[in-house]
Amino acid sequence: MRLAECTFWASLLLIGHTYFFYPVVLFIVYSLSQVRRDFQYLIGRRNRRTSSLPLPQLPTVTVIVPAYDEQACLPKKILNLRQIDYPPKKLEIIFVSDGSTDGTNEILSSVVQAGIRTILLPNRKGKANALNIAVSQAHHEILIFSDASTLFATDSVRNLTRHFSNPRIGVVCGAVEFERTLESHQTEGIYWKYESMLRLMEARLGATLTASGAIFALRRSAYRPLLPSTVIEDFVIPVNARNAGFKVHYDPEATATDIAASSVGGEFTRRVRLAVGSFRALNGFLKSGLGGFAWLAFISHKLLRWVLPFLLMSLLTSSAFLLDGFFYRAVFLCQLLFLAWACMGFVFRNQMRGVRYALVGYFLLAMNLAFLVGFFRFLLSREEGIWQRVS
Repeated sequence: MRLAECTFWASLLLIGHTYFFYPVVLFIVYSLSQVRRDFQYLIGRRNRRTSSLPLPQLPTVTVIVPAYDEQACLPKKILNLRQIDYPPKKLEIIFVSDGSTDGTNEILSSVVQAGIRTILLPNRKGKANALNIAVSQAHHEILIFSDASTLFATDSVRNLTRHFSNPRIGVVCGAVEFERTLESHQTEGIYWKYESMLRLMEARLGATLTASGAIFALRRSAYRPLLPSTVIEDFVIPVNARNAGFKVHYDPEATATDIAASSVGGEFTRRVRLAVGSFRALNGFLKSGLGGFAWLAFISHKLLRWVLPFLLMSLLTSSAFLLDGFFYRAVFLCQLLFLAWACMGFVFRNQMRGVRYALVGYFLLAMNLAFLVGFFRFLLSREEGIWQRVS
């Protein structure tokens, strides 16, 4: 019983910290920091915003787009990049096809335009390998990474590159908005609003941990070749940049639009792959040079999220052994009600799609199960970095 009580309280406190206490602490620290910044502005009247650079000062940029079987997305992507508001003579675009088997190579081979280059790899070796090859052939100092399905706002490249006038900036992360289906709007859409709020507050405190692979920029001197087994390159690259002594910045005005997974099932597949990559890279993250609030953010926003399925299971199991106490019974009952809500969301997901928040329980349970599945796949899988699009 003593062991059950210790397990119960440790699990409950860590779960509460992940979903409640850390966001509250983050909001308080963020608010105090914002008050300090406002006070400094009132005293000094200095512009706190990073101004857009005049045309002669814009840096040369290489946009890198890896692709695997992206024939449905590529025509829009190519057109989108042609419409970017950036001097063509300072903009290089590299598409790298990772052994595509559909019409991707044919579409890329048909592109004849100055500033657009294509690399057609004969065999599929993974996204990390494709990025390494593209970076090695890029001509410019500022690299911008994007996905084939991502559509940039016309001013996104200007907004990303304006920060590199500061030599301490190594990575600039953009903001992603999603086109959603009715189901994803009620599940991932709600979660993404919560996640975006946390990322914005962390950014204001200099604790940006991860980029979105859909849109982020990197100083080339901060790039470290990725291991072939790397899956979450949008986390590994910023961590490597921090370890090299650079700062990681977030610009919510550098925006892009992507397509969300159409269902919880599609998002489940993506999260399993994300979990495999997270556990595979965990040892490197623990040895990284994070300091101050960034270390707290990593523990609270990342590490605890990865082990949350184990905490949830230990909470359920320990509370089942402590039913003699009223509080323990209440927590156990709340867990059963949550599981029932999640199961109803799965069984009746078609009927509940139009009801606001009705599928949140189903989504949260599915995402935690995905990390549990990902952990066991990490233990059993070979080290490969192959990626595929989810529907």
